[in-house]
Amino acid sequence: MPRMIDLIRVSALPSNVMQAASKGSLSVPANEMIEILVYLATHNKIFGQQAQLTLAGWDEVASRAVAADPNTAKEVLDYMVSAKNLRPALLSALLENTSVSQQALVDLAESASRDIVEIMQGSERVRKSAVILEALKGNPHVPPAKLDTMQVQEEPEHALAAAAGATASPAIPAVPVVLVHESSATGPLLPLSSVEQPGEDDILDEDILSYLSEHAGEISAEGNKEFQPIGGFYDEFVPGSDKDVLESETAPPSTSSEKTAAAPKKAPAGKKQHLSHEEERGSALQKISKLDIKGRIQLAMKGTKEERSLLVRDGTKVVALAVLESPKISDAEVERFATQKNVLEAVLRAIPMKRRFVKNYAVVRNLTFNPRTPLDVSLSLIKHLLITDLRHLSGNKEVSETVRKLALKMFKQKLESGSKRS
Repeated sequence: MPRMIDLIRVSALPSNVMQAASKGSLSVPANEMIEILVYLATHNKIFGQQAQLTLAGWDEVASRAVAADPNTAKEVLDYMVSAKNLRPALLSALLENTSVSQQALVDLAESASRDIVEIMQGSERVRKSAVILEALKGNPHVPPAKLDTMQVQEEPEHALAAAAGATASPAIPAVPVVLVHESSATGPLLPLSSVEQPGEDDILDEDILSYLSEHAGEISAEGNKEFQPIGGFYDEFVPGSDKDVLESETAPPSTSSEKTAAAPKKAPAGKKQHLSHEEERGSALQKISKLDIKGRIQLAMKGTKEERSLLVRDGTKVVALAVLESPKISDAEVERFATQKNVLEAVLRAIPMKRRFVKNYAVVRNLTFNPRTPLDVSLSLIKHLLITDLRHLSGNKEVSETVRKLALKMFKQKLESGSKRS
């Protein structure tokens, strides 16, 4: 008995079955369904666009299994790894699949976005291939500082041990991690525990150490990269306050006697001083600007809400993602992050990967309405929207046309479904 894909190739099926196939509605194994969708997306002018939409929102677990299987059809793997159709969540599996041709990876390396480049740099297969590394070096999205680190890996065992933290690495501290708090522009850094409010001890340093160890390679590759928020450095200040920040950062260090003389008078006992929102934000930004990458990661996981709101905009991905790992982060914060356009795409991609966040409807809605959200993420979340939000999304000119079309289609389907029930 021929497979369904064989019947589709020879146009032996009626149009209603072809339409069902383009929507992924056939009763066939997941790997064959994906092969059918790829064939339609590549070769069928009538149902191809629908098949592309279906593939973009296909179940991630099933898609990753197909991407990792060496027995997957070459046409499917070529489709998945092409820059036009690539879902970043599947890239790691595709990179290590020996059935994915080296030429396909070379083509991807030459034109990949920054996020894709970073994933490729972490691949053992890529690190062992001089050809792929050479293609990456020609990619304009690779920071010049990272070019020297792109060397063919000759001792994979050593590299794997280093990635696991088994070898001594400057990226992982050899002493217990403590948060730092500025004491002066150039003075010593003090443990944050000495100045933080009570209640911080329930957040364990082991969580931070684990994160630092897990991302040791990325931290090492970034070097001493300073805090550079997406969208600009002084956007967070009220007008005129940036001058004060510059003066505080460039002023010469004060002597201990000068510090004593200049120290403000203590507030009366029992009365707590409250900073305005602008003052609190300015103070947080000054603190963050003095920290290195590891210091910012620690602050992202143990700092205040104000500090997290700044660090989630950090242009260094490993720092921005650490904000989402904070045990202190609230649902309201994540809802706001999901609306922001001045964050890395990696942040918007990571939010729905956490079960706690994706169970929050406001987070799902905000992500789909955010034009900065990666297309494959938006398409996979649209199915969870209520009919009212689908209608609004279908008319939202800020999001891509593909998102609007799918929203309109699902709106009509739910509208018709509701009419039949009534």
